[in-house]
Amino acid sequence: MTRACASPAPEPGAPLSGSVLAEAAVVFVVVLSIHAAVWDRYSWCAVALAVQAFYVQYKWDRLLQQGSAVFQFRMSANSGLLPAAVVMPLLGLVMKERCQAAGNPYFERFGIVVAATGMAVALFSSVLALGITRPVPTNTCVISGLAGGVIIYILKHSLSVGEVIEVLEVLLIFVYLNMILLYLLPRCFTPGEALLVLGGISFVLNQLIKRSLTVVESQGDPLDFFLLVVVVGMVLMGIFFSTLFVFMDSGTWASSIFFHLMTCVLGLGVVLPWLHRLIRRNPLLWLFQFLFQTETRVYLLAYWSLLATLACLVVLYQNAKRSSSESKKHQAPTIARKYFHFIVVATYIPGIILDRPLLYVAATVCLAVFVFLEYVRYFRIKPLGHTLRSLLSLFLDERDSGPLILTHIYLLLGMSLPIWLVPRPCTQKGSLGGARALVPYAGVLAVGVGDTVASIFGSTMGEIRWPGTKKTFEGTMTSIFAQIISVALILIFDSGVDLNYSYAWILGSISTVSLLEAYTTQIDNLLLPLYLLILLMA
Repeated sequence: MTRACASPAPEPGAPLSGSVLAEAAVVFVVVLSIHAAVWDRYSWCAVALAVQAFYVQYKWDRLLQQGSAVFQFRMSANSGLLPAAVVMPLLGLVMKERCQAAGNPYFERFGIVVAATGMAVALFSSVLALGITRPVPTNTCVISGLAGGVIIYILKHSLSVGEVIEVLEVLLIFVYLNMILLYLLPRCFTPGEALLVLGGISFVLNQLIKRSLTVVESQGDPLDFFLLVVVVGMVLMGIFFSTLFVFMDSGTWASSIFFHLMTCVLGLGVVLPWLHRLIRRNPLLWLFQFLFQTETRVYLLAYWSLLATLACLVVLYQNAKRSSSESKKHQAPTIARKYFHFIVVATYIPGIILDRPLLYVAATVCLAVFVFLEYVRYFRIKPLGHTLRSLLSLFLDERDSGPLILTHIYLLLGMSLPIWLVPRPCTQKGSLGGARALVPYAGVLAVGVGDTVASIFGSTMGEIRWPGTKKTFEGTMTSIFAQIISVALILIFDSGVDLNYSYAWILGSISTVSLLEAYTTQIDNLLLPLYLLILLMA
């Protein structure tokens, strides 16, 4: 199958750049590594999906260059379909493998559903790209048809009727979210980022609906329900206000008062009752008791409050420098933006070591605050809307080319996803020993340490550039070295981490993700932790 798919040459057009080929090579290394570790029919599906995604990405890139895409995507990057298309399938495969080793059949099937859902939304995105390409790319259509046929055939004989319906429900939600959000938010995503972000939101929304309908039959973990309700509530709030402010000016005091009132109505009238139904307790009382349950949690909350204050002071200080600068286009330097990476590292490491459930909830609350403040900034809601626009504009870069500022939200997601995504019932019985013990630290290593060090050293001391990119060899090497030192420090301070001599796999995983950071043009704050999570969990 893979040999047949790899043989045809791409159709005539703009040649593939060296950076795109290098990025694809790194992704294929990851896919084949997971395939070797899992080695079953689902891993063959992932290989087939990667092959067809590589060919379709070539078509997406041409569509973006010609301005023929259906929606307005972020222009400062390639389409990114390949690196995004394989994330959910690979995550589902390693989740299935770990839950099977832990003897948890429910989450083993859940992992299969995650993989199948990821393949379904990736195939839909591929069909969308091929459907609007003129002339019709014959070779790519054949490859996508063969890969899609194999994937559908294997999943048809692996999923139950209920699981097939679940996958189709997610696909339907994904289609509608694409039409709504990509229309409302032009130039905020590349096709790959849209696939990754909107695919994840679609899966979360479907999971919340499913668990709400079966809440009488099963009692879930309040932490999981809290995350699901918060994410879905913030997305629905954004869609509601985006639709509403099409018909009225959002910058007036009347609209601002209405915004705050409706936020309270949605929060108190929809989100809290929904969460109450799921956890069968008063949500506010449960949250208060959870946050102040132990003395350690009180100290952690006080420490995090100090770090949050420090982050605010950094923003105010950099804006004060801009006010005193003669240049009207003064922007914060790269090192100044990386201050926030150091702050989140200082935030997450104590939480991972001392109290992961508290970090889970705190990151969820922080995500809700970040998204709400972005709504206030985007809609110019008084009294903070214009102030936030002025303060945050200093930290913009080429990735914030759309109406939203998402890089700080991506940073929070990249650090939190390794905490949120691993099923806790599958982390027992030693199933997360060896390299898997570093899974909660994937965001800290990939983004907090690796990306930060690569950016600082690459921009200040780097001279040898990777072909076709602005990234430097020195930045990548110092990034790998810094992550290795961080692993050694984790071994010293976290007694729960036992690597079991899996040093070669850890070094290979860190090096592979660092190379991906050097070549990818996608949002590295989001992509790198997911790839490192997948490799460490395998």
